[in-house]
Amino acid sequence: MPQSAPSPAPSAAPALDVRHRLVEAPGGRIHLVEQGSGPLVLLVHGFPESWYSWRHQLPALAAAGYRAVAVDVRGYGRSSTPSDVAAYRMPAHVADNVAVVRALGEESAVVVGHDWGSTIAANTALLRPDVFTAVGLLSVPYAPRGGMRPTDAFAMIGGDEEFYVSYFQRPGRAEAEIEADVRGWLAGFYAGLSADTMPKDGAGGLFFVPEGARLSDRFPRGVLPSWLTEADLDFYAGEFERTGMTGALNRYRNVDQDWTDLAAWDGAPIAQPSLFIGGGLDSSTTWMADAIEAFPQTLPGLVSSRVLDGCGHWIQQERAEEVNELLTDWLRGLPAGREGAAADGS
Repeated sequence: MPQSAPSPAPSAAPALDVRHRLVEAPGGRIHLVEQGSGPLVLLVHGFPESWYSWRHQLPALAAAGYRAVAVDVRGYGRSSTPSDVAAYRMPAHVADNVAVVRALGEESAVVVGHDWGSTIAANTALLRPDVFTAVGLLSVPYAPRGGMRPTDAFAMIGGDEEFYVSYFQRPGRAEAEIEADVRGWLAGFYAGLSADTMPKDGAGGLFFVPEGARLSDRFPRGVLPSWLTEADLDFYAGEFERTGMTGALNRYRNVDQDWTDLAAWDGAPIAQPSLFIGGGLDSSTTWMADAIEAFPQTLPGLVSSRVLDGCGHWIQQERAEEVNELLTDWLRGLPAGREGAAADGS
C-alpha cells in the first residue's frame, strides 16, 4: 500500500484552498489537510473538533512561509477509529504524529495543539524531542505527569456532582447523550465555553453533572457564538454524525493508562522552545493557574506566555487574528522559522 494518498475534501466542508491526504500511521491511517510550503508546522485539534478548527491558521501560516498541516486525530473525521479503547493511549497519538512527519518526507516539525491536542502536542515534544523541535500549547498548559491517579483526583473534584471526565469514563454513557442530537449538543458545548455566549457566572459549572442529570442540561440553548457559523456547525456535526463519538471519548478513557505509560517522565520538563496562549475566561486557564506559574521549571524553553483577556476556550477560532500573529511571531523567532521565512521571501 502506498505511504500516502490523496483524499477528496469532505463534501460538507466550506471551500478552502487546502489539500487533503491520507497517510499511513501505526493505528491505521491519519487524515490531514495541508497548505503552504516551508518548515513543517503540525496542528493538533482537541475535543470535540477536527482539523477544521485550524481553518484560520492554515492560510495564515502558509502565507508566512510555513507548511501548515492540520490532522484529524485518530478517532476523528476521516482518520482511522480503532475499536480498542487502549488504542487511544498517549504514546499511540505520539506515534501518529511522528508517522505524519515521516509520511510527509520531513525529518522534523514544530507541533502546536489546542485542548486535548495541547496535551498530545506537549507529550509529543516530551517523548520525541529528536523529531519535534518546538511546541505551541493553546488553552491547556503543560502539567507534567505526577501526583495521584487521575480518575482518583477527578472523583474528588465534584463533591456531590460528577466531574465531566469521570462522566465520560463509562463506554456508551456519554455517547447516548450526545448522539441523540449531535448538532444540538455540539452547539451547546461550543456556546457554553465561548466568551460571548457562556453563562454569566462563567463556564465552570458546565463541567459538573448532578446525579441523574446530563452534561448538556446546563448548556446554553438557541444561540451560537460569534465565531461559529451555521455552515461551520454543519461541518462539525456532519463529521461526528458519520463517525459517532466513541473514538473522541476514548481519549478521556485513557487518562489512567497515560499516567502509567508516562511514569518514566514523572515531573519531566519540556526543554524545546515553547509557546502558551490561553483565554482569560477559559476554565482551563483558571483551574490550571498553578501549572502556568510553574512554567519556569516545566517549560524552561518558554519563549512567550499570553492570556487573551475576554477570550473563552476556542481561542484559535474566537480570536483568530491575534492567535495567528502570536503563532507566526513565535515561529519566526525559531531558527528553522527564520530560515524558512527567509527562503520564502517573508
